[in-house]
Amino acid sequence: GEVAGNGVDDDSNGLIDDVYGWDFASGDNSVFDGAGDDHGTHVAGTIGAVGGNGAGVAGVVWNVKLLSAKFLGNRGGTTANAIKAVDYFTNLKNKGVNIVATNNSWGGGGFSQALKDAIDRANAANILFIAAAGNSGTNNDATASYPSGYTSANIIAVASITSTGALSSFSQYGATTVDIGAPGSGIWSTIPASS
Repeated sequence: GEVAGNGVDDDSNGLIDDVYGWDFASGDNSVFDGAGDDHGTHVAGTIGAVGGNGAGVAGVVWNVKLLSAKFLGNRGGTTANAIKAVDYFTNLKNKGVNIVATNNSWGGGGFSQALKDAIDRANAANILFIAAAGNSGTNNDATASYPSGYTSANIIAVASITSTGALSSFSQYGATTVDIGAPGSGIWSTIPASS
């Protein structure tokens, strides 16, 4: 519902020109902050880079639209901004935007009822919440890791596996708390070029 660059909140969600999403850490519509800001670009390529064109890499889904809700910056992020990011997608879905799932390849911090409530609101809007199991090599069954460890019905917790299908050395795991493994070691994807 936004018109790029017109300085107007066309979709009346309180955010101006959020055509590509919103950066809750900086409070603006610039979801990409330079070559060092590469995690989201790498994830986006893994998900949606167009294949069969002889250029770069091929993502999992070649015909997809991606939207970003960034809340981590150079100094980390806050749970309050993570909640705003989750609710951003839920609010868009409730306004008719076809949002199927969110990628949440982040983690850290303890249990937050407010964050779980936001994830549950996403669940009520039929949005899957795909969460990284974590990168500390520990058993999530023994010690919970969030957000993948919340009991919300829409969470799919994903461990990292190697090209041979083995668990990545850094990946967290859990027989009852981690749902699936996906390639996460040595992944070639899109990254921003530095000048």
